[in-house]
Amino acid sequence: MAKVFVYDAYTDKFYTYTLSESDPMPYSYDTTLRVREFRGSSKSSVLWTTVAAMEAWNLTRRSYGAGIPVGYAFKRIWEGGHGTTSQHYAGVAFDVGQSTTSANRRKIYNTAVATGAWGYVEPLSMTPTWVHFDRRYGTPACSGTTAGYPKVRRGSKNTYVLILQDALNALGYSTGTLDGVFGSKTESALKAAQKAFGLTADGICGCNTWKKLASAVVGIGRTSTVIDP
Repeated sequence: MAKVFVYDAYTDKFYTYTLSESDPMPYSYDTTLRVREFRGSSKSSVLWTTVAAMEAWNLTRRSYGAGIPVGYAFKRIWEGGHGTTSQHYAGVAFDVGQSTTSANRRKIYNTAVATGAWGYVEPLSMTPTWVHFDRRYGTPACSGTTAGYPKVRRGSKNTYVLILQDALNALGYSTGTLDGVFGSKTESALKAAQKAFGLTADGICGCNTWKKLASAVVGIGRTSTVIDP
């Protein structure tokens, strides 16, 4: 069983589901994306994504007209497996087509591009044996790039806050919860981490803070202070 958080930017709310591995992901079309497929190699008991990412998946799957094999989708940041600012940690990225032919991968790629639903579809020259697309959102905290995570602060609510809370907890700066809502305890934990990193302890997770946190936590594995809601 898995607890699945889904953030809806239209209502600015999280919706929570408890599902089995064979259940379809919330908001996904029919049974085109099951929990176990979205999970990929993650061992986490909690997963998260957004309504927008599921809608992009639905449009791509309908347009493609056949099954799209998913190799990797969700990962928690301390599990690693991707870069320091990967959208997989936000639950909005898919690496697909590893088990199919290069011709089918090109068709999947062309379909994903044609939908216009994804924030980023990686060029095939960079992904020779898979297709990557993601429904990133928000303005990156680091200027001069379309990648990375947006600035979050007290009052923010989204899957990037889930990444922040997860990273802080894994490093021993307790947020008291893992809920995607940037409250007073998350702010206090962030200030403590910023102070330890030699950063201005303003309680705002911007470019430099994301860099320090991600570098410290990506791939370190589950620690004793990780929180599972």
